[in-house]
Amino acid sequence: MQKAIYTTVGIDELLSHVQALKGVGARFVQMHAERNVDDGTYRLVYTFINVRAAQEHIAQDGSYAIENLVVEGIDRYQEIPSISSYYPAVFPFENEAHDLFGLVITDMQIDFKGFFYQVSTAEPMSVITPEVKAAREKAMKVRAAAEAKARKAAAEKAAAGEGATGAGDAAGAAAQPTAAAGSDAQHDEAAAKAALKAAEMEAKLAAMDPEKAAKVRAALAAKAARDKQKKEA
Repeated sequence: MQKAIYTTVGIDELLSHVQALKGVGARFVQMHAERNVDDGTYRLVYTFINVRAAQEHIAQDGSYAIENLVVEGIDRYQEIPSISSYYPAVFPFENEAHDLFGLVITDMQIDFKGFFYQVSTAEPMSVITPEVKAAREKAMKVRAAAEAKARKAAAEKAAAGEGATGAGDAAGAAAQPTAAAGSDAQHDEAAAKAALKAAEMEAKLAAMDPEKAAKVRAALAAKAARDKQKKEA
């Protein structure tokens, strides 16, 4: 007998719960998204098998528990953090949620360097415009240049013997960016991601009904103002 456990979590709690499951050896099974027809919000369900717990249950009575993390009430434009840094196998499920429902899943850590594969067809598939394509390519180039710069700086430091006490330390230093170079890389990557995100949002707004697009723009502007106030406080 399989015992199903459902735990409802907020978006801001999702990664901490996933990290905890990963820490105890849980195995990812699947993730699916569905739309609530009553209020138009979305629901995500992430399914895992806790391998260690399963072994204990099987040894005791031949049963085991399937654990589900449930995220309710997701807005169409709300950002959802990817769990691919913990479970790479989630990629096709997250990609499907993006393509079928247009959900915004951020920080993918597999294959496309954080960017979804996009096709030139009408919704529910994602639509790529020349602006989005250019922004995405620029972001990838900026990231590659920043990483190359960081590796070069680290290699030069290792070759000069700064902070290295042996061949092993030098190799380790060469594999890691220096603090300054790493900071530059993070800054460039953040700027590139911001440009890409802005281009993608403009493409979505352009495809909307003008009245709805105006409301979304107003909501985004209000959110940006609140975020700015928080940072300046």
